Amino acid sequence: MTATPPGAQDSADRDGTGLVLTGATVVLPTGTVENGRVAVDGTRIAATAPEHARVLDVSGHWVVPGFVDLHNHGGGGASFAGGTAEQVLQGVHTHRLHGTTTVVASAVTGDLDFLARHAGMLAELAQQGEIAGIHFEGPFISPCRKGAHDEQLLRDPDPAEVRKLIDAAHGHARMMTLATELPGGLDSVRLLVEHGVIAAIGHTDATYEQTVEAIDAGATVATHLFNAMPPLGHRSPGPITALLEDERITVELINDGVHLHPAALQLAFHHAGPARVAFITDAMDAAGFGDGRYLLGPLEVDVEDGVARLVEGGSIAGSTLTLDRALKRAVTVDGLAVEDAVAALSANPARLLGLADRVGSLEPGKDADLVVLDAGFDVVGVMRRGAWVVEPRLG
Repeated sequence: MTATPPGAQDSADRDGTGLVLTGATVVLPTGTVENGRVAVDGTRIAATAPEHARVLDVSGHWVVPGFVDLHNHGGGGASFAGGTAEQVLQGVHTHRLHGTTTVVASAVTGDLDFLARHAGMLAELAQQGEIAGIHFEGPFISPCRKGAHDEQLLRDPDPAEVRKLIDAAHGHARMMTLATELPGGLDSVRLLVEHGVIAAIGHTDATYEQTVEAIDAGATVATHLFNAMPPLGHRSPGPITALLEDERITVELINDGVHLHPAALQLAFHHAGPARVAFITDAMDAAGFGDGRYLLGPLEVDVEDGVARLVEGGSIAGSTLTLDRALKRAVTVDGLAVEDAVAALSANPARLLGLADRVGSLEPGKDADLVVLDAGFDVVGVMRRGAWVVEPRLG
C-alpha cells in the first residue's frame, strides 16, 4: 500500500469518472453483504455506479465505514493537547493511515487560559474540516481519580469557567468530561446540554446515586468506562452500574488489552448492548510512533512495549492504540460479531456526535469514508471524502 504524507493532496479519482469497489464483504447498516459493491462519485457514496466509473476488485477483503474516534489526544509523535496546528495535523494524518477518517481532538487538564487559547486554534482546524471538534477532558475532574492529569491544575466545575471553554471553541466544543459529583457539577452538565455539548461522566468518584442524578441532568457519555472511576461493588455499585444500565448513556471502551480485561469488555457489551458502545483510542503522542518519553499536558510519560505510564506514580497515561487495532482485537480476540465491532467504531460515535447524516455508515449521499481490510482485519486501504489516504495495492 502507499500513503500520502501530511499536508499532501490525497490521491483520488478526480476526473469525474468515479470508482466502484467490487467483490468485497461489505458491512452496511442492514447487515453484511458478501460479494458486495460500493460506488463512489466525487466525495460521496453513490447509489449507483457513475458513468465510466473505474472498477477496483477487492475480492477477499472487507469494506467498512471509516472509523470515528471521539476521544483522542494525539499520535505520530504529535499532541492534540498542546501541539501547534501543524503538529495536530500530523497526528490526525497518523490516525487516518489507520482508518480513522473522523477524529475529535481531546485536550487534557491545563491552565484555563491556555486551554481557551488552544481551543481557539483547534476550532480553526475544525472549521477547515480537519478535525470533528474538541473534547475537554479536564480540568473539572476528581483529584481522587485524576489518572494522568496534573492534580495542581484540577478545579471544581464552575459553570462560568465551563462557559469560557465553550465560547473559546467557537461552536466546535463537542464534549466535556466532568466529575459531576463535585460542586457545580450538575449545573455544568445542564449548561453543556443547553449549548449542545455532550456532557461525559469520567475521572469521577461519584456514587451510584450521584451518577443517576448526573444522567437525569443530561449527561450521555461514560468516559473510558471502568477506568478512572470506583470499581463495581455489590453493596456500593458506584458509577459503572448506573452508566451501564441507563439507555441514555453511550459507554466509551479502550480495547487495547491493557485498559480492560476481555471479561470487562464482554460485560459492557452484554449490559449496554452493541448500540451503546463506542470504541475510542484515548491515544497520546506515541500512537503510531513508538516507545520513548513524551509529555501528556505538563506530565512526563514513558512508553514501553506500547504501554504509556506516568514517569511519576506509574498511572496509565492514555494509550498508543489506533482504531484498526481495536477492531482487529474485538473480532479476533474478544469474539465480537464484525457488525457490532464496526458499529462501535463508526455508526455509534457518529450518531453520538450528531454526524450520522454524513459519516459512520456506507450509505448513498454520505461522505465516501471507508476502510479496506484484508481477511485478517489489517488495513490495506483508507479513503476519506473520496480521496485515497492509503491506496490499496492489490494482486
